[in-house]
Amino acid sequence: LDGVRVHDAEPKDGSLVRLGRAVVRIGLTAEPQALRLSTKPRFGGLVGESTALRACFALLERAAATTATVLIDGETGTGKGAMAEAIHSESARRDKPFVIVDCGAMSPTLLDSELFGHEKGAFTGADRARVGAFEEADGGTLFLDEIGELPLDLQPKLLRVLENREVRRLGQNTRRPVDFRLIAATNRDLRGEVNAGRFRSDLYYRLAVVKLTAPPLRSRPEDLPALCHAILTGLGATTAEVAAMTSPAVLARLAGSAWPGNVRELRNYLERSLVL
Repeated sequence: LDGVRVHDAEPKDGSLVRLGRAVVRIGLTAEPQALRLSTKPRFGGLVGESTALRACFALLERAAATTATVLIDGETGTGKGAMAEAIHSESARRDKPFVIVDCGAMSPTLLDSELFGHEKGAFTGADRARVGAFEEADGGTLFLDEIGELPLDLQPKLLRVLENREVRRLGQNTRRPVDFRLIAATNRDLRGEVNAGRFRSDLYYRLAVVKLTAPPLRSRPEDLPALCHAILTGLGATTAEVAAMTSPAVLARLAGSAWPGNVRELRNYLERSLVL
């Protein structure tokens, strides 16, 4: 491939495969392992019929039926936030608040106050009491986006809230009970962050009760027709515009792209095409 000879091989039971400095032993089972797939092409606001996405839908459906903590990882633009919102909208908490906090968008001090709240006078500029995200999400769902950006000094506080279901505002001595469902998302390899000492292992295991990966767009090109139709309709495209931009020739061109920005990049491309 591009001047380099590529080999393939059929592994047998007990085969060893070296990946860099790691060695993986392959074990073959006697029984076939069925891949659990959803029978529906839609979950919440997510659409697609590919095997990769329907396997993801099956996990999302099972997660939505519980109150378990969910950790979603995947590349940027794969729709991790949409998955979190879909879990909430399909759960028994759908009529309660869905609160979003972006852990990578603010300084540690502001993030501390955003999550846990503060009392009047707790720090310079705190001229009134503020309810934190945990209290705001009471009875509903708290979505922590970019959880891999959470500073190390805040990670023990988050772990205590997850374990005790109690929160203490900055500048306050008493704790308040809170009832929330937590969903977290990251585009980082949190296991690697744990090994590097940048993320607490006990917090990782507390977050990854149900762990799923948002599949990249390049792994499911068969979803492009439904995705393009849904995006264009949401952008207010006319019937003629939708037909023109979902023609076989256009879809074939779209399928040839790697889409490093995933669904977000596709949406931007379609919106720009409509404008121009």
